[in-house]
Amino acid sequence: MRRLTRRSFLATSAAAVASPAIGAPAAALDTEVIIIGAGAAGIAAARRLSVANRRFMMLEASGLVGGRCVTDTNLFGVPLDLGARWIYAPETNPLVRLGPKTGFDLDQVKTRTQLRVGRREARDSELEEFLGMRVRARHAIDEASRGKTDSDADAALPRELRDWRPTMEFILGAYGCGRDLREVSVYDYAKVMERDRSTYCRQGYGALLAKLAAVVPPRLSTPVTRIEWHDRVVVETDKGKLVAGSAILTPSTNVLLSGDIKFVPDLPKRQLDALASLKLGSSERVVLELAGAPFGTAPDDLIFEKADGKRTAALRANISGTALSMVDLGGSFARELSRAGDQAMIDFAVEWLVGLYGSDLKKAVKRTYATRWSDNPFVRGAFATASPGKQAARKTLMEPLQGKLYFAGEAINETNWGSVGGAWESGSRAAEAILRKLGVLKEPEEPRGGQPPKASPKATNPPRKRT
Repeated sequence: MRRLTRRSFLATSAAAVASPAIGAPAAALDTEVIIIGAGAAGIAAARRLSVANRRFMMLEASGLVGGRCVTDTNLFGVPLDLGARWIYAPETNPLVRLGPKTGFDLDQVKTRTQLRVGRREARDSELEEFLGMRVRARHAIDEASRGKTDSDADAALPRELRDWRPTMEFILGAYGCGRDLREVSVYDYAKVMERDRSTYCRQGYGALLAKLAAVVPPRLSTPVTRIEWHDRVVVETDKGKLVAGSAILTPSTNVLLSGDIKFVPDLPKRQLDALASLKLGSSERVVLELAGAPFGTAPDDLIFEKADGKRTAALRANISGTALSMVDLGGSFARELSRAGDQAMIDFAVEWLVGLYGSDLKKAVKRTYATRWSDNPFVRGAFATASPGKQAARKTLMEPLQGKLYFAGEAINETNWGSVGGAWESGSRAAEAILRKLGVLKEPEEPRGGQPPKASPKATNPPRKRT
């Protein structure tokens, strides 16, 4: 098999544009598998195929790898995770095993949860009541999930929450799921694995993903506009076309529903309904550089307020011991603010903190930044939570379409959705399904020491040099 270099990619793309017969049964494959998207799922799939010495190409629409897991070092001069930050379930998360092999430092999270009641810190009795109500709310959802009907999670909340209800709705719904709790399947909520323990990467979670992608570099800034999936898969981009035996689709459910990628033939109604049942919520972040450590907290302390409505947020103070603090927004309120623009988000975050800590806090504000994931055309939201009655949609998307199209991403994970680790697992699973279809029987190991595996004489990997 010939090596798929940048030159040969452009050449075959030009030939594909010129020849109307491309994609016909007699056409040769440019590569065995095309991976669409270079987030966690795409990177995991690429590494899995790479160690099996299969030919593949990974195409990424944006100019960055990682999807919603991106580390920035330019805004404030320190590593800053703009999206996903916590590495959940460190005992089983494959990224915890891979991190040290790439030279990255992983640390246990040591934080406290605090509560504000107006402009004061909660009394011990109030904090105890808050924690108790949180346990009761989660227990009620778990109990409701044992019923015969998949209701919305908000309906499962107990009456005794009383004036704690808005706080629980925010913590369990908007903050925890990116969607208002009334939009969340009680079955889906109860299935997700516990995330009580987590670690973080000192250099940034997004930086870790980028390092893991370096041995299987994608073709960046190459959005896919059309996918034909008859007897073979023909993927069209603005740089031309590629022909493959199968494709792994890792874009978010909102992107796949947006119409930005045209499918020929159309995706079956069953899959379209499943995608619509797993729409992304909204989870946004305002980062504030604050002089003088005005909160008086330990690094990474998590602070909620006793809320009286949905106009609330969560504060992560002094992240990693820096002068930066994050105000996290979620659900329909976060989406509304995002649509209003950066300044509206920043203004709310500052005024919300003033309501908790007093007007002097305004004087401490220096540089600011607001994410706009809901308006990012390559993401279009946070993560996928099943709508009430639609939890089975995740399993539907685990099924390959005619052995040609395979879905992957955090949405296609029943117990670890909404996490980078869940997306990674899904990408590996999709790649393994293709390997089984190709008759690859052995179980290869991950690349070690950041080095790609040695290619066999009959199969080569994509180019390792970015352009």
